[in-house]
Amino acid sequence: MKAALWYGRNDIRLVEIPEPEAEPGMIKIKVKWCGICGSDIHEYLSGPIAIPVDVPHPISGKSSPVILGHELSGEVVQVGEDVTKFKAGDRVVVEPLVICGKCPACLEGKYNLCENVGFHGLCGTGGGFAEFTTFPERFVHKIPDTISYEEAALIEPIAVALHSLEVGNFTVGQTAVVIGAGPIGLSTIESLKAAGARTIIAVQRKSVRQKYAKDKGADIVLDPNDEADIVGKIKKITDGGADIVFEVTGSQQGFDIGLKVLKYSGAFVITSIWDDPIRLNLNDLVYSEIKMIGTISSRRNFPMAIQLISNKKIKTEGYITKKIHLGNIIKEGFDALLGPEKKEHVKIIVTPEQSF
Repeated sequence: MKAALWYGRNDIRLVEIPEPEAEPGMIKIKVKWCGICGSDIHEYLSGPIAIPVDVPHPISGKSSPVILGHELSGEVVQVGEDVTKFKAGDRVVVEPLVICGKCPACLEGKYNLCENVGFHGLCGTGGGFAEFTTFPERFVHKIPDTISYEEAALIEPIAVALHSLEVGNFTVGQTAVVIGAGPIGLSTIESLKAAGARTIIAVQRKSVRQKYAKDKGADIVLDPNDEADIVGKIKKITDGGADIVFEVTGSQQGFDIGLKVLKYSGAFVITSIWDDPIRLNLNDLVYSEIKMIGTISSRRNFPMAIQLISNKKIKTEGYITKKIHLGNIIKEGFDALLGPEKKEHVKIIVTPEQSF
């Protein structure tokens, strides 16, 4: 089968590899669509970050090259022995966590914090930028007919956003600032809207994402490059500072703005993956008792994300700005998200199927 493999920084190749088979407890999926995630871009530009290179991943036992892609939807075509909840023909999505199941975090149920955590599409267990993939039954979820395969490729980033609200202890009526309106930022805005935020302010540089932020529920959208005093303006709008801030840009500028617009005792939720270290004066936390919280992936959020999309509480219009074939993933996918065309896009999704 055809698959897109990461070999190194700026080196992704479309190659022919053996088609996987469903081993006991595993489900084989014919991939329909898979989104290009920001983490895929990070690995392409600055990796390896999460991809094992010199030492095999402790769970998968694999190292690069690895198949990329973790935001995937597809159709079950084969089930392994001991699989009881799925059959061929089921429409599904994959919750792409690879865990040991034995460490303290796993035993406590916080499996996304597994001490050896890996991600399908990064750690060598397969991935969504391929014609077929396999994954354990536990982390495969059925989707209803009310959700298209294209929409289903958005479930993973929406689940990530829902988890970030949980980690930040968001409560109804709070004021929120979302720094960055990419796929995760837009998902966060919609999740905040559905959860009852009083005011949502999006910070986004000039691009189509400003419009989508407004469409998804942001009450105000500000361009940090157009505002002489964006911190002062946000503090005025929020009567002294936001209750909670979500940083989803992975940039020093975004981090600085987010930290400065929080009110005392506010929560600063970091969803971004970072290429480089950042500057931080810890007195900014100490003197305001700000809570800085990291969040990774999701945990038991897929069923809620599926339900919210199915009943239209979270609308998927506007996320997908381009659909491409796997054979064009570099030029029309990665290069498009990194070149002059990037301001036109939110999410590019990829299919291995010839006709779409």
